[in-house]
Amino acid sequence: MARAQFSAETSGGGAFVRQPNRFTDRVTPDSDSPPGGGPDAQGRWPLEPGRYRLIWCRACPWAHRARIVRNLLGLQDAISLGTVDPIRDERGWRFSLDPDGFDPVLGIGFLSEAYLATDPDYTGRVTVPALVDTRTGRVVTNDYPRLTLDFSTEWRSLHAPGAPDLYPAELRPEMDALMAEIHRDVNNGVYRCGFATSQAAYEEAFTALFARLDALSQRLADRRYLMGEAITEADVRLFTTLVRFDVAYHGHFKCNRHKLTEMPVLWAYARDLFQTPGFGETVDFDHIKRHYYGTHAAINPTGIVPLGPDTSGWATPHGRG
Repeated sequence: MARAQFSAETSGGGAFVRQPNRFTDRVTPDSDSPPGGGPDAQGRWPLEPGRYRLIWCRACPWAHRARIVRNLLGLQDAISLGTVDPIRDERGWRFSLDPDGFDPVLGIGFLSEAYLATDPDYTGRVTVPALVDTRTGRVVTNDYPRLTLDFSTEWRSLHAPGAPDLYPAELRPEMDALMAEIHRDVNNGVYRCGFATSQAAYEEAFTALFARLDALSQRLADRRYLMGEAITEADVRLFTTLVRFDVAYHGHFKCNRHKLTEMPVLWAYARDLFQTPGFGETVDFDHIKRHYYGTHAAINPTGIVPLGPDTSGWATPHGRG
């Protein structure tokens, strides 16, 4: 069997099985803790503007969705932002983009320091996004799917005036089912293609990925967004994979039945979102390419980062809406 990128997350059949999220506390106005306190008995931290720091990487799709939702809801003043370098080595995510290599608020050089401050016995892979308490330096959560939904619901009192409802109550049953399919076959599906170490595991993931993309193309053929005429969390989750598709997943992860630019409905839909305030300005194609091609030595042992593709098409008219 081929060498795995993450051996601890590879099954005996060569399939990539993503590790569970270690930290799953939540920030909520229902916390029993007083202001400035830690989590209550149910793992609920008090909702306080300016207290928590979102650590993200411009290259990471899971972290990217948190950055976009924070922007769309107008939570920039309520939640500060720390950015790690796209190049991750054996020590994990680094704050080397900051002066002297330390996050200016948390005072740490590696995100792993916050993980170990929370759980000294933690041995898993350190991941972004992570919401960190600036008072204690502890990780509140790295549960990326719950984090963005909480931004929409638990943080509502701190939203900017006129902020969109990204998780409408009446749409949640349908949205939850759709987002589960998108996660399994698309968001995580590209990784299941790229990190597979057997032909059978790769082909299974590849087939499911493009079957789902075909179904999503059909869904979006007669509606502007996944749930209708308004952007929701589902669109954010799909966008962060689509915007990385041609620059990383098509070549690096062998997701090469078609490029995004060769799937007309999805390409127009992705450009529509890219050109929406809160989306395109958070995309960094250089960081994306340098991360994927420069840190997955089992897949790209030379570490060469491709010069293409041309990304100027993202600014062209999309013809939707």
